Amino acid sequence: MGVPCRSNRKDRPAAPARRCNTPTWPPPLKRGRDKAAAQPSRRAPLCALAFALVCGFFAPAQAAAGTLLVLGDSLGAGFGLPAERGFVPRLEAALRSRGHDIRVRNGSISGDTTAGGRARLAWALSAKPDFAIVALGGNDGLRGLDPAQTRANLGAILARLTERKVPVLLAGMKAPRNLGPEYEAAFNGAYPALARRYGAVLYPFFLDGVALDPALNQPDLIHPNAAGVAVIVERILPYVEKLLAGGGE
Repeated sequence: MGVPCRSNRKDRPAAPARRCNTPTWPPPLKRGRDKAAAQPSRRAPLCALAFALVCGFFAPAQAAAGTLLVLGDSLGAGFGLPAERGFVPRLEAALRSRGHDIRVRNGSISGDTTAGGRARLAWALSAKPDFAIVALGGNDGLRGLDPAQTRANLGAILARLTERKVPVLLAGMKAPRNLGPEYEAAFNGAYPALARRYGAVLYPFFLDGVALDPALNQPDLIHPNAAGVAVIVERILPYVEKLLAGGGE
């Protein structure tokens, strides 16, 4: 989930966002918005390189028994939060406090779709992770992209990780309800189906217990605040421990 684009017209202020009477996750947006985002961006390699240089993705790791890659979007990148309060450092701290000698690598980029994650998977795998969390798809739903395309991209990512013998936790997302029950069923159903097919650990909804709660989110009601990240880590932790123990779906 990235930052909204600004209008090129400077003489007209942006209209205030409309609120729905019945909250749904994600906040409703129109189908088909920004269809170009469905295709891997030519700028993805440059963005990935810049991310690596800034965040030290390829920096020498501290001695650890294993490495866990988080391949995600702004939810994994810690959008709007100090670096130390994002999902990745909080998850690593929680795992280490429970005796797991693990290093968690942040392979997340704000605004990324499943197509973007698929395009940069080879770069992410250059860190040679022992485990992976795939937390992508939120932006696909927000943009109303074809669920079949989302499913194909996630399937390709899981197939590649399976080929590399990297155990995976697949974190699910939910489609906007205003796109209709058919879209919602196809989008939401892709996650459990793919987890079964590839033997991945399934965490049904990445934002479980956090979505649309003003106390746990930033003002956009999309990105969790520090308290929301704490809830996410607490709820996903048993599933991550199952992943580290070698359990599947």
